[in-house]
Amino acid sequence: QVKPQLEEKEGKNFDVFTAVECKTQVVAGTNYFIKVHVGNDEFMHLRVFRSLPHENKPLSLHSYQSNKTKHDELAFF
Repeated sequence: QVKPQLEEKEGKNFDVFTAVECKTQVVAGTNYFIKVHVGNDEFMHLRVFRSLPHENKPLSLHSYQSNKTKHDELAFF
């Protein structure tokens, strides 16, 4: 659901977009920190926010970090 949001922010399309690791943080909703393989040896770390169910809002890409590798630790940011 957040792939189009990231593609718009980056100004490019990703042929590969596979989540390989995920961590969560409960706030007033949930933050998902996701390591995503975007092709070749490139990875990105995404921070995706899911609001509380009663707010009925879609997932939103809050922030991201590019130029990551497979071995970079996925940390809260």
